[in-house]
Amino acid sequence: MQTTLAQYKETTSTDGFTLQNSKLLKVSLSGNTIQAKLGSMVAYQGDASFEHAGSGGMSRMLKKAVTGEGQSLMKISGSGEVFLADSAQDVHLIYLENEKITVNGPNLLAFDADIDWDIERVQGASGMMGGGLYNTSLQGTGFVAILSDGPPVLLDVASAPTYADAQAAITWSQGVTTALKTDFKMKNLIGRGSGESIQMAFQGQGWVLVQPSEGQVVATPSSSSNSPLGNLLGG
Repeated sequence: MQTTLAQYKETTSTDGFTLQNSKLLKVSLSGNTIQAKLGSMVAYQGDASFEHAGSGGMSRMLKKAVTGEGQSLMKISGSGEVFLADSAQDVHLIYLENEKITVNGPNLLAFDADIDWDIERVQGASGMMGGGLYNTSLQGTGFVAILSDGPPVLLDVASAPTYADAQAAITWSQGVTTALKTDFKMKNLIGRGSGESIQMAFQGQGWVLVQPSEGQVVATPSSSSNSPLGNLLGG
């Protein structure tokens, strides 16, 4: 029987994190533990176990409760291979070498368990917005997998003044500082309902990755879905 399915054959790699394709991440556990977005597992082979990762300490639990920032994470361990995805969004890999990046929470897919994470506020955000604006920082050595709603653009912050929509800026590098910019003339916005009155401003030495979207709308889970296993493992 002739078939074209061979083009979808599983990729082979010695790296722990590998792109199976632009929408699908393959992680080789090999006795290691990773953290991933809750519900992002779509398949696995071999031995893998899943558990809720929790908030990672009282300080981060309080930050998540107050800010609403920070993904619900699951820990995945074992000796098999697991495939992760989220709504067929594009997956991108970043390898940190004792470095730090900042990620918009909904765009974080997975990272090595040795990488530390925290929740940080954009400078100047609380004065301009009711609850402020928060993102997730990751620091250490290892792989980080992020999501974008479409092919992104990588902007060199040092080359020119750089601004982006807060939901479109999905991650930026160490050495980049952020602030909020609100210089739109309000009289031009009256009656138009523009959502562009507040932008993020980026300065310093480094880069920012911007997706061609303000992010996907997250559906509210149905109250009838009461299975903890379904909530943990659903893709």
